[in-house]
Amino acid sequence: MWNSSSSVAEVWQNWSSPASAWVLPKDSFSNALAKNMAAVLVWLALSVINGSMVHTFFRHGVFYDNPRYIMFIAMVINDAIQLSLVTALYVLSYIFRKIHASVCCLLIMWAVLTTRSTPLILAGMSVERYLSICFPLHYGQMCTVRRTLLLIGAILTLTATPPVTDLLLSVQREPAGFFQAAIFCDHALLFRHRAIYVKNFVFDGVYLSFVVLTLLFTYCKIMMTARAAASAGLASVTRARNTVMLHGLQLLLCMLAFVVPSLQAALISLFPRLSLEIRYIFFLLVYIIPRFLSPVIYGFRDKLFRQYWTRYLACRKRVGARVAHVS
Repeated sequence: MWNSSSSVAEVWQNWSSPASAWVLPKDSFSNALAKNMAAVLVWLALSVINGSMVHTFFRHGVFYDNPRYIMFIAMVINDAIQLSLVTALYVLSYIFRKIHASVCCLLIMWAVLTTRSTPLILAGMSVERYLSICFPLHYGQMCTVRRTLLLIGAILTLTATPPVTDLLLSVQREPAGFFQAAIFCDHALLFRHRAIYVKNFVFDGVYLSFVVLTLLFTYCKIMMTARAAASAGLASVTRARNTVMLHGLQLLLCMLAFVVPSLQAALISLFPRLSLEIRYIFFLLVYIIPRFLSPVIYGFRDKLFRQYWTRYLACRKRVGARVAHVS
């Protein structure tokens, strides 16, 4: 399983020993089968949910002109890609143990990009809620479809910069033939130079601080508006405040991807016999559970989207029942 950043101890260990010497203990067949079946089933369930949401969005033009739903569907697609990549990496680590470094590089770069995109999309969604509540008269001029698409493009460009620079630094500093070798697919083993660790540490610190400050600012502003509008009983303000709070919870779970590697390395060093179990637990906590929040925040809480989404699910259920009856 890949990590978005690695601890200093892990990096120094990688410098002192070749990637080929870094081997995980083997799991029993029954444990490996159970873990991978659980991971694949969760991926399948979330893929069905995300796929139905994406289908609902693109099938109904009422969502096309609303920046809120455009940002939401960008989050859903981003989460779906990330979940598919990390699940594939997890399963591949059991099936093949080592894969071609160039294939590993492609998978990890996309996984890092989608992981780093999530907090920035959350910040963009919180700003959209802030503008809709605090500047309702100017919302249509400030939040347009064009600006929303430009923001999503800027987020993807920004988050693509670290993995691309990781690759360029590795190509420059690694020995010839490194990307043709077979390695255990892990971020710390693929991008193992100290300069990469320092660069990612600084980048993650700066941009996560920006996201946290953005969420705090929007939440405080919406809270102030909610208190002023309490006498009027505006339910939309309360919903916006609760949405930003859920975004904050989602951000905290996403930030585990940047904190967990060091904690995971420390626990594995203390309990080496439980290394596979520790990695599996962190895999669930960091990459699986946070993916359930996007459907909750918009799929179930948003009245308009829930109306079209449940209608689509009910239609699919009737079609499935009709096919089963005919067969």
